Amino acid sequence: MFPKYDVIVVGAGHAGCEAAVAAANLGSKVLLATMNMNTIAQMSCNPAMGGVAKGQIVREVDALGGYSGIVTDHTMVQFRMLNLSKGPAMWSPRAQSDRMMFAAKWRKMLEEHPNIDFWQEMVKGILVKDGRARGVYTGIGLEIESESVVLTNGTFLNGLIHIGEKQFGGGRAGERAATGITEQLIELGFESGRMKTGTPPRIDGRSLDYSKMEVQHGDEAPSKFSYTNTPELKKQIPCHITYTSKEVHETLKEGFDRSPMFNGRIRGLGPRYCPSIEDKIDRFADRDRHQLFVEPEGWDTCEIYVNGFSSSLPEDVQYNALRKVPGFENMKMFRPGYAIEYDFFPPTQLEVSLETKLVKNLFFAGQINGTTGYEEAACQGLMAGLNAHQAVKEEEPLVLKRSDAYIGVLIDDLVNKGTKEPYRMFTSRAEYRVLLRQDNADLRLTPIAQKMGIRGSDERMEKVNHKIESSKAVEKFIRNYSVAPDQVNGFLSSINSAALRQKVKLHSVLMRPHVTLDSLRAILPEVDQFLIAYQKDHVGMAEVNMKYEGYLKREQEMVEKMNRLEEVKLTKGFDYGQIKSLSAEAREKLATVQPKTIGQASRISGVSPADISVLLVHIGR
Repeated sequence: MFPKYDVIVVGAGHAGCEAAVAAANLGSKVLLATMNMNTIAQMSCNPAMGGVAKGQIVREVDALGGYSGIVTDHTMVQFRMLNLSKGPAMWSPRAQSDRMMFAAKWRKMLEEHPNIDFWQEMVKGILVKDGRARGVYTGIGLEIESESVVLTNGTFLNGLIHIGEKQFGGGRAGERAATGITEQLIELGFESGRMKTGTPPRIDGRSLDYSKMEVQHGDEAPSKFSYTNTPELKKQIPCHITYTSKEVHETLKEGFDRSPMFNGRIRGLGPRYCPSIEDKIDRFADRDRHQLFVEPEGWDTCEIYVNGFSSSLPEDVQYNALRKVPGFENMKMFRPGYAIEYDFFPPTQLEVSLETKLVKNLFFAGQINGTTGYEEAACQGLMAGLNAHQAVKEEEPLVLKRSDAYIGVLIDDLVNKGTKEPYRMFTSRAEYRVLLRQDNADLRLTPIAQKMGIRGSDERMEKVNHKIESSKAVEKFIRNYSVAPDQVNGFLSSINSAALRQKVKLHSVLMRPHVTLDSLRAILPEVDQFLIAYQKDHVGMAEVNMKYEGYLKREQEMVEKMNRLEEVKLTKGFDYGQIKSLSAEAREKLATVQPKTIGQASRISGVSPADISVLLVHIGR
């Protein structure tokens, strides 16, 4: 009935979709198995992509041939570049998407791929022969063979939904949980755990009074996520901001005795940086109010997502509390918020390729690894799909370093440090964040995609080379163009910057605080006339390269120093117990993780610099 596939991907959320595309774009024959074809690429929580550090990840996924950025560009209803008041390392793109269009576009792109087939049914387990994944078996007893398997089960593994004192099995509202896989993996020797996440109520937007809220418009000149020729956003829908109050908090507290979070029914740990509203009130008792973002679900629906009001309290408590929020006095609810508990597998059981250590050619990606967020899931799916293909072809896996991408930081953190709560990416997790900006993901990663032979990467490299040449031409012009005092002193005085006494190169003026190329173009027509011929993002890259030249050089030196440690290989299966000079914790952690290099060993929790010195001495370095 079925051919033998190169890769079977289980689950069609953000991780599963990217995994299927990644393997297919390298030439693998892929089967994407999902319990419901109508929920492919469903935005289970908020209808948005990107944000702080997450936006960088979406651009990295795009640069490696993934589809998340393309789909977002085709379906967004609003775009904002966050943190523009800070340095460029912090600039992060974020877009509100049309929820239904997003899923429909993803499915269309998947169905148009000649290397991807589909099967709608619950996968109950993995076919394992001689310690290697050989396919899957389904709920109705079908066995489908493959050379590798990627598990991207999201919140569905023994999922349990909580609303107040009610609880019922499910992987998402209105969808059943997946069973069988956890039990099999435990039998195979895997360690499992429980995590939780939550979602807010959905509201009828027709019942809200937006005049009582703050309006939040998108950028006047919206950018995009993808480096391909996706459409520009011409029209946008505004979001709105409102706030809870003491009265809202008191109403919510009335239901705390029926909250599954406080009465012990939820065992899993939730996301620290995206807590439920009841958790916020409990943890931040001194706060009189909390911000709520009122986000539209799309162009042609009145459904509203109340970002910041995630809750598992009884539905009547949620309803009564929300009606006391400004603008929500006559609110009508589509459905209440809920919490969901699900199984995950500590990611220290993985290689850095995302292949499991216990079963060859079996890969995990997304929430099964303890992460939270569409973007974190998508990038893991991409890497698991690429490396599943590589494993089938007996080629070396693609492993991104921490200096290559936020994707590299995320996977390195998971595999070497593990996580006991849902892992979310932040710019602070990346030590080389000036190098890992949202504007240069294509320069960093498209050459890797081309080298691997990812579909479409040759055309992308042409764009990258053009961008490099353009930004260099802009830099050369700025460094060589001279300005006289009378041309710029009026502007410099307006920003309280010292006046020029003689002609200088424009570069030296640009290097001053609060001076931007846009501000110089406004007063120097000749400069504006030159730059107008270049794309906005090419000019922006040149400006960042010049203004942050010192920081970039310093970080590059740090990378080179760290790379020397990455070149020092460690023997697989080495008995660290024999090195008595290592701390007891280091011996235990090194034996568990089995790092491939000294650099990887240095990032394992519990391995100190002193332990690294001992290792270097032991191997004669």
